[in-house]
Amino acid sequence: MSDDRRRVLVERDGHVLRIGLDRPEKRNAADLRMLHELALAYGVLDRDPELRVGLVHAIGDHFTAGLDLADVVPAVTADGLRVVPEGGVDPWRVDGSSVSKPVVVAVRGTCFTLGVELALAADVVVAGRSASFAQLEVSRGILPFGGATARLPRRVGWGDAMRWLLTGDRFDADEALRIGLVQEVVDDELVLGRASELAARIAAQAPLAVQATLASARLAAREGEAAAEARLQPELVRLLATDDARRGAEAAARRAAPEWTGR
Repeated sequence: MSDDRRRVLVERDGHVLRIGLDRPEKRNAADLRMLHELALAYGVLDRDPELRVGLVHAIGDHFTAGLDLADVVPAVTADGLRVVPEGGVDPWRVDGSSVSKPVVVAVRGTCFTLGVELALAADVVVAGRSASFAQLEVSRGILPFGGATARLPRRVGWGDAMRWLLTGDRFDADEALRIGLVQEVVDDELVLGRASELAARIAAQAPLAVQATLASARLAAREGEAAAEARLQPELVRLLATDDARRGAEAAARRAAPEWTGR
């Protein structure tokens, strides 16, 4: 019997889009339906000018056990696996595109394979003390194909990346914090609240400035510092011509909180 229940819970919270992995009975293992729904949620975040930040979390005690291989492997063709339907954006950023808004991830419990790669493709990660991480692909006869081979060495350094990528061993939240995979570790019951605070804090800033800052940092990571530096002055000129820059200057003079328009 087919299971048509949705796999991703999408909720608007002001300027924040909350994206919840919702297959707790399977420890949020991702079948093809979940992958598609997650990509579509990222598409909504990217297109809607009222949305400024994505907050990815999970329903239940575990972030994700990784791929539901029994469901996903049959969908792999000679060209690989297609996970982004029309209207979606690749959450793992391996197809050359990326969501233009920041993404905060809240992790607790199991966070395996594509979950680690989802965190690597995001911008800020909060983990619970119970969190357990692993790139298990080498123990399953495949390789990480959601970006870990490119991003983990850049994020944590070659040796630490190879230590975990090539063994498939599990590591805990303290190790994830030490190597820089996550930015904060809190008690499990505080994970979603703390991630929500950070998402709200980002959403309270000028959205065009946040997106430009994010784009500049990503350009530097992808193409090098010189490429990003060459774009700094043109981006400054562009932002200074926006309504938000005017509002920001006026609010600073009044020592008041600005009301951003995103224009």
